[in-house]
Amino acid sequence: MAPTRRPDVTQESLVAILRQLNQAENRGEGDQREQALELGEIASRLEGNVLKGPGAINLAVGLLLRKGLVKASGSGDYSWQRQRTARQRYQITAEGKKYLVDTAVASGRVP
Repeated sequence: MAPTRRPDVTQESLVAILRQLNQAENRGEGDQREQALELGEIASRLEGNVLKGPGAINLAVGLLLRKGLVKASGSGDYSWQRQRTARQRYQITAEGKKYLVDTAVASGRVP
C-alpha cells in the first residue's frame, strides 16, 4: 500500500491568500486602492482555513512579501468603500499571479 501524501498546509494557505488578493484585484478593477486588502480583511476571508489568528496570517503575508508575490501599499488614504482611512494594504503582483497559475497546472486543475 502506497503511503498517503498529506497536503502541504503552508502551501495551501499561501495559495489561499493569493487567491483572495487576486479576487480583490479583479473586483476592484479601475481603482488601485480597492484592488488590495488589509490584513484584517484577508483574515476574515480565510475563516476556516488552517491559518488561525492574525499572527499566523501576518507571517504568511510577510513570507509572500519577501518572495515578491505580494506588494504592500501605503496607508493613510481615505477609502470610500471602507468609509474610513485605510491601513496598510496588500496586493498580488504579476509573480504572484504566475505562481497561482503554476500551482493550478501542477495540481492538474488546469491542462
